[in-house]
Amino acid sequence: MLAAAAAVGPVRPARPGDRVTPLVVASYNIHRGVGLDRRRDLDRIVAVIREISPDIVGLQEVVRGAGPPPEDQAAYLARALGMELVMGETRSLGDGTFGNAVLTRLRVLGSDRCDLSQAAREPRGCLRVDLAVDGIALHLFNCHLGLSPAERRRQLRLLADFVGASTRLGPRVLMGDFNEWHRGPITRRLRREFVSRMRRMRRTHPSVFPLFPLDRIYWDAELEGEAFHAHRSRLARLASDHLPVVARLQVRRRERAAPAWAAVGVRPPGE
Repeated sequence: MLAAAAAVGPVRPARPGDRVTPLVVASYNIHRGVGLDRRRDLDRIVAVIREISPDIVGLQEVVRGAGPPPEDQAAYLARALGMELVMGETRSLGDGTFGNAVLTRLRVLGSDRCDLSQAAREPRGCLRVDLAVDGIALHLFNCHLGLSPAERRRQLRLLADFVGASTRLGPRVLMGDFNEWHRGPITRRLRREFVSRMRRMRRTHPSVFPLFPLDRIYWDAELEGEAFHAHRSRLARLASDHLPVVARLQVRRRERAAPAWAAVGVRPPGE
């Protein structure tokens, strides 16, 4: 087995003269808290996230049951980790809901949701959370795309509208479970839009012996990527059927308008 990746620390306070602020972000499909041993154990998910020590973590396949935590998985995880919760429900589940969530140590400025659902397919969505990072608004998008290639192509157009239709200032981070098993149109489009010299494809599924890079994190070029990896600790290989992916970024203290990359006929800059 590969050795567990070293944990990376949370955001430190900016000092006078600093040009950038370090930020650790992660994306994790928690599979409703059910591990490879078929046991539902949210405390294992909590422990895996603590190993990563992120400032922001986007979660997919999160249940918000009608009862108290741990039936409300999102609230349970947020309370156990001491993080603020923003939930993006995609569908009803029993007496509760199911969808994506963002947990963060940063101040939340606002949020919005986009329905990516396609007819006769499982409902899907994207959650946007605006966060304050040392005087800058960081716009985080957490999504979960569908299983069908045709479905994902249609969802990409909706996602492009949602991400690109904004004139908000500040850098963007897009993360989630993209369900693209091999390099395809989703990968090509997002690599062109979110340009980086860093390789951002890591195998994450199935967690015990990962073969497919389903889980991704993309960021704007003005965010300097220091490191990107799949977190492969022994516990992470058991707690869910996906491994979390982790990016260590540097946030520049300057603002800019996000490009409208969803415009019809406009091709994002090449990588």
